[in-house]
Amino acid sequence: MRGLTIEEVQKRVDDYISQYKEGYFSPLALMARLTEEVGELAREVNHYHGEKPKKVTEEANTIEDELGDIIFVITCIANSLQIDLSDSFNRSMTKFETRDKDRWTKK
Repeated sequence: MRGLTIEEVQKRVDDYISQYKEGYFSPLALMARLTEEVGELAREVNHYHGEKPKKVTEEANTIEDELGDIIFVITCIANSLQIDLSDSFNRSMTKFETRDKDRWTKK
């Protein structure tokens, strides 16, 4: 499967959510969900790269799965607030490319 553009991700999530009467959760509920998903990512990173290995009885989640969940929730937040994630990302990159351009050692 080919990669998706940010616009395609936002449309795919919106198409999925739009089929249900409930629609998007409130921004506050989505923020709580994002916090939960970030915690799950932290747990997986700790299992694979930290000092706390998984128990044999624990489900085999992956960092990739948790990152996907985070992208979904962030997209829900953006869509529910009519925010274009491409614009948000471009503004952030411009900030990093200007503010931090001399901060790190160049290759």
